[in-house]
Amino acid sequence: MTELIWEGKYKDGKKTAPVRIALPFQTIETVNESTQDRQRTLDMFAQGKQTEWRNRLIWGDKKYVLPSLLPEFAGKVNLIYIDPPFNVGSDFSFTATIPDHPDTNEDETTTFTKEPSILEQKAYRDTWGKGLDSYLQWFYETVVYLRELLAEDGSIYVHLDWHIGHYAKTLLDEVFGYENFRNEIIWKRSAITTNVATQWRNSHDIILMYCKSNKSTFNVQFGEYSESSKNHFSYSDENGIYQPVPLLGSGRTLKGETGKKWHGIDPNTIGKKGMHWLRSPSELEELNKQGKIYWPEKGGLPRLKYYLNEAKGVYVPDIWTDINVINSMGSESVGYQTQKPEALLERIIKASSNEEDLILDCFCGSGTTAAVAERLNRRWITCDLGRFAIHTARKRFLEIPNVKPFVVQNLGKYERQAWQSTEFANPQDRAMQEQAYRKFILDLYHAAPVKDYTWLHGIRSKRMVHIGAIDSPVSIGDVKSIIQEFWKSVGKKSDITVNGIDVLGWEFAFDINETASQQANANNIDMKFKKIPRDAMDKHAVEQGDIHFFELAGLDVKAKVKGKKVELKLKDFVIPPDDVPEEVQKAVTHWSQWIDYWAVDWNYREDTFHNEWQSYRIKKDPKIDLETSHSYEEKGKYTIVVKVIDILGNDTTKSLTVEIG
Repeated sequence: MTELIWEGKYKDGKKTAPVRIALPFQTIETVNESTQDRQRTLDMFAQGKQTEWRNRLIWGDKKYVLPSLLPEFAGKVNLIYIDPPFNVGSDFSFTATIPDHPDTNEDETTTFTKEPSILEQKAYRDTWGKGLDSYLQWFYETVVYLRELLAEDGSIYVHLDWHIGHYAKTLLDEVFGYENFRNEIIWKRSAITTNVATQWRNSHDIILMYCKSNKSTFNVQFGEYSESSKNHFSYSDENGIYQPVPLLGSGRTLKGETGKKWHGIDPNTIGKKGMHWLRSPSELEELNKQGKIYWPEKGGLPRLKYYLNEAKGVYVPDIWTDINVINSMGSESVGYQTQKPEALLERIIKASSNEEDLILDCFCGSGTTAAVAERLNRRWITCDLGRFAIHTARKRFLEIPNVKPFVVQNLGKYERQAWQSTEFANPQDRAMQEQAYRKFILDLYHAAPVKDYTWLHGIRSKRMVHIGAIDSPVSIGDVKSIIQEFWKSVGKKSDITVNGIDVLGWEFAFDINETASQQANANNIDMKFKKIPRDAMDKHAVEQGDIHFFELAGLDVKAKVKGKKVELKLKDFVIPPDDVPEEVQKAVTHWSQWIDYWAVDWNYREDTFHNEWQSYRIKKDPKIDLETSHSYEEKGKYTIVVKVIDILGNDTTKSLTVEIG
């Protein structure tokens, strides 16, 4: 068999295998789950029983996500659709919208382009950094994982265009087997325009369909009749318009039912080689009683009345010209550049899966595949590296009537632990590994290490620095310990000359920005909380010095208790200016314009954030509620957690405790 070779495919005579690191998933949010379902899930988990299925929206790099899915889902995915980047000019930038000021009459809505994060730039470099060679290696590793995930009766559809399709076909033949290739589907994209002066106009994408075996699921799809086809339905009766179609097929049947005489007609004597009825004489008689047999007035053979209102339509071929691209001004558009029409995914999902089957799309984008799968009663898993893609998809799913509960997951601390164990020496010596990790973060922050402290790890511009643990959030308890060590050391050690501390962490406990800041202020300490970016795990970004630590946003929420009812109101939301372009800062004149979405867990139980209520902006309704309420059935003390997602896709959480009397 012909093999496609690229730089990096082989090393020392052997194929370069994908990195196989299977990490546990962290559920960071459960969406649309009822109180009863939540309690049942907790009870089943406590008893060690299998919990009910939840569809999954996963934020993470597919090179970690796919191998992490294998332990649970190898050989269990019924249908995979992927729409990988196939144009060297594409990237992870997106258009963000600054909504209108809520208290003015003028429409002040504006948009700006959010440049990709360092992590997204890394994914782009991994894909296209060395041109076609790196793309093919990346694509090869991806489809190797996908084949392992596919069930024996499963199919995969790979959506590409003319840039890369011919290379991908050869590579897919190698991974899935040439004999498992089924179709090259042509989708005519009438909206695509190219230079027609020097070449034919490019107006289509291709979708390559492969199966795991010859047992694949396929349900024939039918399209609407064209006007010319409808002209064949030129007869009519009280049941509607119809066309007469043959009741006889070629070839005689001497012994079977379909070879017997009916109404004096012997099919075996018709034509040179004889014919047979396409239905048994008893079925034909029943159809005749129903008036569904056409008898020509001038004699001739009877025919079946094929009614237009009973017709399934024409068989859909492998050239699709009846599905249009997304209209950016249309109701289906969610403002995502690479969004595909739902009709396209509906045809694929209906054809190659059945209800309750599992669908996977590891290039989530705007969430079209999962949204259609949800509507068609399929289970789904979808993932994306882009924070904005995850946020767009979550809002889109919530717009689906009666959407089933789903979870938002990432690899969180497990991805960082894997990075730490491979990046730093002495993996068996925990203390040495921690020391190397802290020095690495201090170097990124341009801080110098300090000795003989437990909670204070460095100093920068006279401010002390604390480095949060890689596998746990910075907690209120951590802050107390930092403050205590700081004041115990004042006057005893020369490092401390000002009362400022920067606390760097991968994750932070709910509400830490306000509660811990109050604690620090009470102890006369200027404390700032800054996130260690995921970009710190990218060697290229580190080498380029592209690592930036941003302060946490501030959220002010007020709660008012009236009997068993709690009223919540957002009062203020402040984003540090570090990550916001100056022109965007000037366009925002009211704090609520920063907020794109917020949700509430009315009874947080230290497990995961349960999204029980939400308000968010969509194109057809860009306004957002800033108040909500909830009535409790039982008295007691409850922890309420509020999550806000800003227009850049970043989330901020705050917790409140209420007493219901």
